[in-house]
Amino acid sequence: MNPIRRLLKSQAARDALPWIVARFIRLARLTTRFSERGREVPDAYWRAGKPFILTFWHGRMMLMAPVWPAGTPMHMLISHHRDGEYIARAMGMLGIGTVRGSSNNGGTAALRRMLKAMEAGDCVGITPDGPAGPRMRASSGIIAAARLGGVPIIPVTFSVARCRILGSWDRFMLAWPFTRGVYLWGQPIHVPRDADPAAQEAARLAVENALNALTAEADRLMGVPAVAPDPAPEALPAPSLAGVA
Repeated sequence: MNPIRRLLKSQAARDALPWIVARFIRLARLTTRFSERGREVPDAYWRAGKPFILTFWHGRMMLMAPVWPAGTPMHMLISHHRDGEYIARAMGMLGIGTVRGSSNNGGTAALRRMLKAMEAGDCVGITPDGPAGPRMRASSGIIAAARLGGVPIIPVTFSVARCRILGSWDRFMLAWPFTRGVYLWGQPIHVPRDADPAAQEAARLAVENALNALTAEADRLMGVPAVAPDPAPEALPAPSLAGVA
């Protein structure tokens, strides 16, 4: 086995990596001069105590926890695989709760837990192209959650001037400390409980298009080359809980 893979599977790595990731995220956020546009959109829901689904691309995960108000409950959908375990533990250290599950393993149970959280007035977060793509293409799982939960979807993204775009499937943005950045929020996207398949597909495309437009604009503002989405799949699966971190 590759020595690096062996190290990542060790108990020492499971204990240390989430701590390192959380500390690096805090350092990057504290040393970055951020501007923010569209904050009035989620602010209105937070003030009213109304839940919503936060959504962003998997590749823009790094600095999403710091944009969330301290003390406001939020539950991120995180997959069961090993990387998901590291992410879940790091998010916990940053004050973000998690729901574990995926479209292939625990998806139905995870959906039930998210619906219960929203019924209790809490927000949930979903990366609609996770855990493995296609990149920047929204799955139907987020639409099912919004329709069944009766809550809107609010897209958000970030970009920074100094970063590295990794060669991973999601083109993960690794933000460096001591730079400037921007958060961009979009308008709420509503999915009626009685939405038929055509209306659900229109909502899915609205989420996808909004996130891609926000991400392209954020990168333009920071002078970062735009990340291209994967080619659109010919046919999307029936609604499921795809779209986990």
